[in-house]
Amino acid sequence: MKTYSAKPKEVNRQWYVIDASEDSLGRVSTATAKLLLGKNKPMFTHHIDCGDYVVIINASSLKVTGNKLEQKRYYRHSGYPGGLHSRSLKEQLDRDPAVAINHAVKGMLPNNKLLAQRLNRLKVYPGEDHQHAAQKPIPFSIKKGETS
Repeated sequence: MKTYSAKPKEVNRQWYVIDASEDSLGRVSTATAKLLLGKNKPMFTHHIDCGDYVVIINASSLKVTGNKLEQKRYYRHSGYPGGLHSRSLKEQLDRDPAVAINHAVKGMLPNNKLLAQRLNRLKVYPGEDHQHAAQKPIPFSIKKGETS
């Protein structure tokens, strides 16, 4: 029996909507990473980008457990001496919750040439409204691990 390898022209991309207020940051991120990778499809191939589009809504009402709001830090450096800046998760969620979700999802994707393409298919919105109603996205339930 021959091993099946997907071809880029055979990939059919779906649109999914995930409500971030349903579950914690880690669970939302892992479900999103699986959909972006295409691991939910039987045609999954490591070196071909067969993932789907993911729209995350209600990012501003994201849940975290424990003391992560105060203890989890996001760092950036300006490149100059003494240019290290840090921000807590609470400050980041108040400023821009999309950055926190993008950072978590990016850490769960493999670092290869397909990373930028996969992250471009992730759309994060702080409220209920999103611009992708024309694509008819399918609601994805994290607790069930399937479309609802």
